[in-house]
Amino acid sequence: MAPKRGTAARPGASGITRTCSHRVDFTNVPGTVIVGAQWGDEGKGKIVDLLAQNSDVVCRYQGGPNAGHTIVVGDDTYKIRALPTGIIRGKPCVIGNGCVVDLEVLISELDAFPDGELYLSGNAHLIMPWHLTIDQASEHRLGKLAIGTTRRGIGPCYADKAMRLGIRVQDILDPKILRQKIEVALAEKNLWLTRVYESEPFDLETVAAQYEGYAQRVRPYVADTSLYVETALREGKNVLFEGAQATLLDLDHGTYPFVTSSNPVAAQAAVGLGIGPKRIDRVLGVSKAYVTRVGEGPFPSEIAGDDQTRMRELGGEYGTVTGRERRCGWLDLVALRYAVRVNGMDELALTKLDVLSHFTELPVCVRYRMRDGSETRDFPAHQSDFHAAAPVYDVLPGWDEPLDGCHSVADLPAAAQSYVEFVERELDVPVSLVGTGAERTSVLSRG
Repeated sequence: MAPKRGTAARPGASGITRTCSHRVDFTNVPGTVIVGAQWGDEGKGKIVDLLAQNSDVVCRYQGGPNAGHTIVVGDDTYKIRALPTGIIRGKPCVIGNGCVVDLEVLISELDAFPDGELYLSGNAHLIMPWHLTIDQASEHRLGKLAIGTTRRGIGPCYADKAMRLGIRVQDILDPKILRQKIEVALAEKNLWLTRVYESEPFDLETVAAQYEGYAQRVRPYVADTSLYVETALREGKNVLFEGAQATLLDLDHGTYPFVTSSNPVAAQAAVGLGIGPKRIDRVLGVSKAYVTRVGEGPFPSEIAGDDQTRMRELGGEYGTVTGRERRCGWLDLVALRYAVRVNGMDELALTKLDVLSHFTELPVCVRYRMRDGSETRDFPAHQSDFHAAAPVYDVLPGWDEPLDGCHSVADLPAAAQSYVEFVERELDVPVSLVGTGAERTSVLSRG
């Protein structure tokens, strides 16, 4: 029996499959932004890794080590948090000024890729020890009202950047400046830590010595990344701009306050790397064939009951950084249509189609039903309306066939092809890539 419109379906069993290798050609597009189109965890790392084979430089333009990418290469699995995904391909990588950096995490990843070529912006801000303590204590203090951060110090670091209390990468290269900035920061932070959060204060000398040690390790990587990226683009090189998190977690355009502390949307690539907006030639969005989110916040198409557990296990939906369970839902085209608009997407990569294999029916949210009974295809502009929105589904037929052996989208089962085509029609954006497994080779070209 088909699920009622406005309710979640109860699918049957499914299985994860693998597909054949292919090569995707984006060589004629110098500046390409890869942006998450949902609440993160869409498989951006794998898409960046795939496109990096034809790229000259891979750049990270915002976010911090709360965003993890998992890349599967044969029998090896790489989980990276600080470095751009291109490091796995041996490509020159850039961490832009729009990022916040935990030097302990970064150095550990540099040790794992000793031959990696990295350019680290001197204007990127540093996640200091007090940022992690404040983040953790704040979430604990909020209790049921907690936002659900990864507690990695990202928000407090960006807050200090806006308050002009931040410490930047370039500051650690001068011991005198570093100590002065730590002293100024601790004059305020230690008061908060001791009087508000009842935590131990930080010692100036201890922190300064620790970061002076870090400076010796990262000094060779610090560069004028704005100039480096601009020069690469002027020389006609292919540059990938990699965002962390995703559109619905954007500080300005996401489901506030359940968002990240920066701007993952495509336009931030220009700001976060110090280049002009005309340097962006293509925006490729990445979306799962369903949808997940981590942490708190409204989630209209969330699946209820045992089916959510089944989807989570089939898709391996656990956080790369935290291991937290991801909430799972049916594909939400209202939210995805909003992401297309906000980012100016040219194309879409649809990942994890294999997780839907063997589902008898596949509900897809095509409209929201609002509190007054009206229905809309457009994402609500106000938070209270989004909290009250109920999904209205179209139900598509599933398929009971494995996806292995497919060389292109044309080789997929008819129902799977129809699913992809339905998404294209609804969004009016071409789906150029379809992911059908965990490995870097399990992405099908539309060609």
